[in-house]
Amino acid sequence: MIKNSETIDEFLARSAADVEEAVRAAAAAEIMPRFRRLAAHEVDEKSGPHDLVTDADRRAELYLTEALGALLPGSVVVGEEAVHANPASYEAIRGEAPVWIVDPVDGTRQFVHGEDGFCTLVALAQGGVVRASWTYAAARDQLATAVRGGGAYLDGERLFAGPPEPDHDLRVATSHPDYTTDEQKRALLGLRVPGVAFRSCGSAGLEYLAIARGDLDALAFSWEAAWDHAAGLLLVEEAGGAHLTLTGEPFRITGGNSLPFTAARDAATARRIAALLSGSAG
Repeated sequence: MIKNSETIDEFLARSAADVEEAVRAAAAAEIMPRFRRLAAHEVDEKSGPHDLVTDADRRAELYLTEALGALLPGSVVVGEEAVHANPASYEAIRGEAPVWIVDPVDGTRQFVHGEDGFCTLVALAQGGVVRASWTYAAARDQLATAVRGGGAYLDGERLFAGPPEPDHDLRVATSHPDYTTDEQKRALLGLRVPGVAFRSCGSAGLEYLAIARGDLDALAFSWEAAWDHAAGLLLVEEAGGAHLTLTGEPFRITGGNSLPFTAARDAATARRIAALLSGSAG
């Protein structure tokens, strides 16, 4: 908990390891015991057959809501499943209280299909600024962390994205066409140029991690849900990358962004992808 006049930075210096422990414990208790063991009654559709939720999502979010709230009294938790049940709870992201932004299973489709490309995402933000993040790929036993101004790490090793390799096509992950508006589809078509190799994305959190590691050059996403982006955007920033919306401004977790937006290994690549998306590339 924050004591007296302790700042978020001081809390993180003292309690970051406790957050990591909570994330790992939630996955161990509620996610991994159900991995490749889901019964039919443990999987439901939300908005359609491609938008799934499982008992692992629900129970891991409840676990994290209790654990994170106990670590930081006075904070609030904005979780994907809680917002689905009560959309008004999303407004807490725009408030002044510290807010935990939680996606208990990012990549639920992969999780349901028994694939290991899923992760748990937790970010701590205040005043619309992400201060720290945790990306835990439990099936791969990988944990990436970032603290604003303190760097990005994967399993304790510092991450530096670096610029893309010269004389190679840019590797770009994009929103699936089924989840985009007609206008966004037209923007994404701007990536159909020589020198860009694009594919549909998997787990957003793992795509951000791939950028921070230098295994992916950029992404182009068309939705704003903070639980998908908050953790990964800070990870990319702290690894030396950048993110831009169509108006040339960084993505805001509080919303109102011009979409699609991009995140990339370096600022030059972010500018190039943003220009292609906006149709202003020369």
